[in-house]
Amino acid sequence: MNYRDLEAVRQIVNNATGLDISYAYEDLVFPEHGAFIIQFNEDSNEKLHCYFHEDCIAKDAANIFANLKNESEKRKCELQREGAYNFEQVGENIQIRFL
Repeated sequence: MNYRDLEAVRQIVNNATGLDISYAYEDLVFPEHGAFIIQFNEDSNEKLHCYFHEDCIAKDAANIFANLKNESEKRKCELQREGAYNFEQVGENIQIRFL
């Protein structure tokens, strides 16, 4: 199992957006409000992936991503923009669906 620097991601998100992390589970980090999520790369500690909620306005997503990427680069991390995601209710559970 790779070391995942949650504190570095918390600082990236907070400095770029002013948001805090509301939840982290396995390789996913959920900032407040759910506009985007960050995923740790399975093979490299220096790479992160960013997914935006399907309802996030494209212009807002572009601005947020630019700020996140800038903060990531300051910490020698590579942030890649991936696709979209949404939440789906499955019985009593909520499932993340990557689009």
